[in-house]
Amino acid sequence: MSLISGIETVATELAENMNTADAQMEALTADRDRLFTIIQDNREEVLLAALRNPSLDSRHLLALLKRRGIGVVISAIYARKPLIEASAVKLALVAHLDTPPSIAQTLLPLLYIFDLLKLCLIPGVSADIRLAAERKIVQQIPTQPLGNKLTLARRGTAAILDALLREGVQNIIEICLDNPHLKEGSLHQFLMSSHASAENVSLIARSSRWKSRPNIRLAILKNPRTPLIWFTTFLPGLPVATLRDLLASPRLSFAQKELVRQARTHSHT
Repeated sequence: MSLISGIETVATELAENMNTADAQMEALTADRDRLFTIIQDNREEVLLAALRNPSLDSRHLLALLKRRGIGVVISAIYARKPLIEASAVKLALVAHLDTPPSIAQTLLPLLYIFDLLKLCLIPGVSADIRLAAERKIVQQIPTQPLGNKLTLARRGTAAILDALLREGVQNIIEICLDNPHLKEGSLHQFLMSSHASAENVSLIARSSRWKSRPNIRLAILKNPRTPLIWFTTFLPGLPVATLRDLLASPRLSFAQKELVRQARTHSHT
C-alpha cells in the first residue's frame, strides 16, 4: 500500500468514526419522532445508544424488534429491565429469531396466557418455544375463567384443545369441534375416555364436520354412555365383523348390545 493510499484509508476511517460518533449523539438526544428513523440505522453502536435515549418507549422497541440481525441489541434490551416492562415487548423478544434461547425461556413464564397463545400461532417461532408456550397454557387452563377457556377453544392449537376436551365442559367442547386445529385422533381418544358424557357424545354425533367419519362413528358406538338414538342412526350398513366386535365389547350396556344384535340380524336377512 502506498503512503498516499494509506493516508486516504486512515482519513476515511476517521470520517466514518466521526460520523458514527455524531449518529450516536443524535441517537441519545433525538425526540420521539426522530427516534423511529434512527432505529433503522444498521450500526450497532447507534442502536445501542438509542436504547439509552430517555424518549425511547415501547413503540420504538416494537419497531426495532421487527428487524433481523440484531442479536447484540436484543441482549442489551433484556439487560435494561425498564425497557421490557410492557407485555408486548416481552412477547416480541420471546418471538424474535435472534433472541438467545436462554433469554426467551426466562421471559416466557412472564407472558400472559393470550400472549402465550399468540406465540403458539406466530409463523417461524422455534419449535422449542412453541412447545414451552403450549405447556404453560395447558398448566394454566384449570384455573382460567370460562370466558378465557372459550377463547382458547376457538383459537388454540391441537395440544391446547386436547387439554380443554379433557375438562369435559359441554359448551367448550362444542367450540373445540369447529377449531381447524382439532385432530381426529384427539377426538377419538376423548370419545374413548371417561370424560365423554352422553351430552358430549351427542354433540360430536351431531357435528357436521365429524359425524360422517368412520373412526369417529365407531368410537361413538363403543362408548357405554352413548344415547341409543345414535345406535339406531349409525348401525345400519356397518359390516358384520364390526357388529360382531361391538357385541363382544364389555363396555356396552345391555340396551346398546340389543340394538347391535338387531342390526346384525337385519344384516343377515
